[in-house]
Amino acid sequence: MPFHIPQSGNVGEWLQFFSSLSTPAIVIAAVLHAFYFLFLRNWCARDLQVIAGTLDDYTRGLKHRSVLERGVPLTTQIDAFVQDVNDVLSDASRSEDRSVCLLRMQILDEKRRYLESLSFETATHVARTMIEAYPLSGVLGTVLAIGSALQTDAAGQSASTVNVVMERFGDSIWSTFAGLLAAIVLMLINSILEIRFNRLTDSRTHVRDMVARAKRELGLASQRSEGTN
Repeated sequence: MPFHIPQSGNVGEWLQFFSSLSTPAIVIAAVLHAFYFLFLRNWCARDLQVIAGTLDDYTRGLKHRSVLERGVPLTTQIDAFVQDVNDVLSDASRSEDRSVCLLRMQILDEKRRYLESLSFETATHVARTMIEAYPLSGVLGTVLAIGSALQTDAAGQSASTVNVVMERFGDSIWSTFAGLLAAIVLMLINSILEIRFNRLTDSRTHVRDMVARAKRELGLASQRSEGTN
């Protein structure tokens, strides 16, 4: 459908122009939204790799740590590394491993910026919330189309006016259809990726709790050993 920018100030013509733009605008926005979800997926995978790599370096000096097969999901690796450290913290007899954890705590402190989740969580929240805008955009396109038809200068009882109203109303249905279809497709994409995003959030929480516990318990143990000396 060709787009003709109105040259006059007629309200009906401008409403028709904006109505004609609604369907392609919804389609373009939905495609960009899908690529945004792909960007978030890559962001999530990168953060998981960074956290897993950091914990791998942190636990490398431990005598006993989990041995995982190749291809194990990064979230499983992170949980295993966290559990290895918690096992050390829970066993006071593993003094050598506790010393290693205390000395290598600086690694986590240097890379704790990768544990910050505000930016990612904000981005995912925006991506999920904006899905709700597509049905509303479709309804808005329909309202604009009907409004443009009602602004016609022809007499309300003429056959031409009735034809215009029916034609524009038929065209406006595509706007609503595009909005609903875009919302359904994006909700499906979000449902597939939501578990992955939540696992990243859970992994960050586990690492934060582990770091806080390690600093608290290993710090106290270090102070006690210094006090006895």
